[in-house]
Amino acid sequence: KKSEQELKDEEMELFTKYYMEWKGGKKSDSMSYANIPRFYYRLPAEDEVLLQKLREESRAVFLQRKSRELLDNEELQNLWFLLDKHQTSPMIGEEAMINYENFLKVGEKAGPKCKQFFTAKIFAKLLHNDPYGRISIMQFFNYVMRKG
Repeated sequence: KKSEQELKDEEMELFTKYYMEWKGGKKSDSMSYANIPRFYYRLPAEDEVLLQKLREESRAVFLQRKSRELLDNEELQNLWFLLDKHQTSPMIGEEAMINYENFLKVGEKAGPKCKQFFTAKIFAKLLHNDPYGRISIMQFFNYVMRKG
């Protein structure tokens, strides 16, 4: 005759077997980590000269690419000129405003670097309680200067 512990062990073994069959095979959950991409790499040690040079070079290339995406002074002046030229009346005090239609026109003329800022999402983010559905040109320009 089997002891009570042996019966419990056998019951647990059968439960596990049937549960795994019902679940869809004997795939272990411990392998799910294999699908997670690696996001941390340790810094190279001082004696790993090649890895240090590789890290420095990749960082320099990354920073160059990011700096090319930034708007230079001339492009910012051009953007301000276009925004000012396409403002939509009436003004609210001293504040120049622009509607969505003119916003899109400026986006077409501003150039490829500025294209990322002329989206409906950004317009909606800057849209407040203007009765004519416009955004402040100054707020938009400040947004571009912060983000770009």
